[in-house]
Amino acid sequence: MAPKKTKGTSRKIKDKWKAKEWYKLHAPRMFNEVEIGETPSADPSSLYGRTVEVTVQELTGDYSKMHIKLKFKVTDVDGYDAKTAFVGHSLTSEYVRRLTRRKKTKTDHVVDITTKDGFVLRVKPMSIAERRIQTSQEDAMRSIMGTTLIEMGKVMTLSEIIKSIVSGEMAKDLAKACRVVIPIKRIEVRKTEVLSSGEGEPESIMDVVAPKKEESEVEEISEEAPAEEETEDADAETEE
Repeated sequence: MAPKKTKGTSRKIKDKWKAKEWYKLHAPRMFNEVEIGETPSADPSSLYGRTVEVTVQELTGDYSKMHIKLKFKVTDVDGYDAKTAFVGHSLTSEYVRRLTRRKKTKTDHVVDITTKDGFVLRVKPMSIAERRIQTSQEDAMRSIMGTTLIEMGKVMTLSEIIKSIVSGEMAKDLAKACRVVIPIKRIEVRKTEVLSSGEGEPESIMDVVAPKKEESEVEEISEEAPAEEETEDADAETEE
């Protein structure tokens, strides 16, 4: 007599991974649409809203920017290519911990700004003083930073704001503005978040954040060339 079939044996186990396809994730135009990773999905519509984080070093090869993480969100799918939009950045926790020391005041700030091209951006700088400072001084710095960042947003696009953060120019400008209250050892823009989108797509900033190795090599060669000519002239005088 044949054994009875149970419900479990009659079912076929489906391999969900076989139904999935791999999609390439691309950075937005702000970062020249370079490939930043891959993600699997059985349905392209499920990719919308997925987020991915990469460091500036992974995008540009600049190891001095490996502590800056960029966050992107999938906004469109074309075939097996997924397009993303910039939604914010943050510093790695290890980098922030290295900056924080005992007997020094670390102050966090939160400022919402509207950029020239209509993006609403939440900026979170942090300041580190050499010594303990008073609460009134912290309040004064918050006021100055808030005013400075809001004024920056009025005259700068989102691309220009992110460019100044990655290059460190924004931190320098904030430090200069706060000198009227107290000299600050260090200011870093710890985090940003895009709260709402503006007009159009931000322009590329890769020409600034990417290291320019080729130009430096050309400069070194051009500096060495005159030295060789002088040596040849000196040898000619000696022979005469």
